[in-house]
Amino acid sequence: MAYAQPGKPPLKWGMDSTGGAPYIFDNNTKGFEVELAGFLANELGRTSEPVNNKWDKLPEELKLGRLDIVLNGYEYSDRYQNIASVPYYIYTLTLVVHTENSDIKTWEDLRSRDGRPKKKVGVLEGSAAQRYLEKSFGEDIDLEVHDDVSNTYNLVGKKRLDATVQDNPAAQYYVPNDPGKRLKLLPETKAEGFYVILTREEDRELRERIDTALRKGLSDGKLEKIYSSYGLWNKDQERLGYWSNKTWGGQPLEQTELTTPPIDWKFAIKLLLYAAGVTVLLAICSMPLATLLGMLVAILRLYGPSVLRPLLTAYVEILRGTPLLLQLYFLYYFIPDYVPFLKDLPKWYFGVLGLALNYSASQAEHFRGAFLNLPRGQYEAALSLGMTRWTAIRHIIAPQAFRSAVPSVTNDFVALFKDTAVCSVIAVMELTKQYNTLFNNHRDQMLPLVAITACMYLMMSYPLALVSKRLEHNAVGGR
Repeated sequence: MAYAQPGKPPLKWGMDSTGGAPYIFDNNTKGFEVELAGFLANELGRTSEPVNNKWDKLPEELKLGRLDIVLNGYEYSDRYQNIASVPYYIYTLTLVVHTENSDIKTWEDLRSRDGRPKKKVGVLEGSAAQRYLEKSFGEDIDLEVHDDVSNTYNLVGKKRLDATVQDNPAAQYYVPNDPGKRLKLLPETKAEGFYVILTREEDRELRERIDTALRKGLSDGKLEKIYSSYGLWNKDQERLGYWSNKTWGGQPLEQTELTTPPIDWKFAIKLLLYAAGVTVLLAICSMPLATLLGMLVAILRLYGPSVLRPLLTAYVEILRGTPLLLQLYFLYYFIPDYVPFLKDLPKWYFGVLGLALNYSASQAEHFRGAFLNLPRGQYEAALSLGMTRWTAIRHIIAPQAFRSAVPSVTNDFVALFKDTAVCSVIAVMELTKQYNTLFNNHRDQMLPLVAITACMYLMMSYPLALVSKRLEHNAVGGR
């Protein structure tokens, strides 16, 4: 990988390394786009400098001036017509299923028929595949939006997704290289499109120089050499030169399948309201579990068998010391391999479980502190009156400790409510995930989408704050 060198300014190109092969892999040192970036930098008299960020946020980084270009499998659409280079690759959408899947032989087999459950189909968030399936299949499929291509293929391999739709470069790499040979690529492809390089609108000179370099690389065979080394050159690429004045073979691109329709606000608000309901569901289901589990852990650490104490201490410290995002990945992608019945559970179940386990650790510490703050004499007095240990805890100690811990517990509830957004990493369509999905398709509507989403969060969280304040007031005896 070439970095900036004295005398040669860097060409900062935005990419997302999680996309993997054949685009970018091996610590950003290999991939056809790595080599393409090097070729372009050399033609521009610069050095290649990759800048890693989340894939669907790269255009915003470009707009803020943190990048010179975006080069990472960005599909042309009408919203990029003023900032896009000529195409550097022609792709098609491919359908990948498990090798043992005999139900899906054509694209039409994705549709739900005869009252059967909808097929679960995974796509990359913000991709042309997502737009195509939403437009062509709508409510006939259960569309799962992921932010990691490799995980999506892996879920198909584990039969937790029925299929995935991806651009053909990714499919041509992942299917033959799947370790268990679990994947097969259906022959029919859909929705031909173009990978383009994005620039800032005001960088017209840079865009023209990139166009010139791409045309030169096509004419002298350098692009073919780069693509062929990754098995990506085909007859489609020979037609790259047909692009002229934002037309394709003489047809205006605005008339092709690539056009993004204007936002339907009525439908968008409906989607956001449904996603807000999922957010509320995650919060109200996970917090009681977290509270119950946290109190149980606190009691067993203080009053339970000594052999359990180090194990419960480790439980608390591990959950407090690792990110919620990592815990959700572990629960959703790893645990079902060893507990088969979990594979068929809805995604939001894993979100509830992850939130409950994560917050149970902090709840356990709140309750442990509340127990320790109670006078020891109350526990001893209960025992002297003939109560058993657990009767004394249940009727004397625990109720007082709970009242003392209420302020901390309710504060955690408000924090957990906002942390439901992390569940988007396992494709739970909660409010933040739905906002991102709408934003990726309608980037010109960022401000109203942010305002509506923020208002929805406020409308849900403010009543929670009032309830929390009321509970705290009652817990301290109205003071």
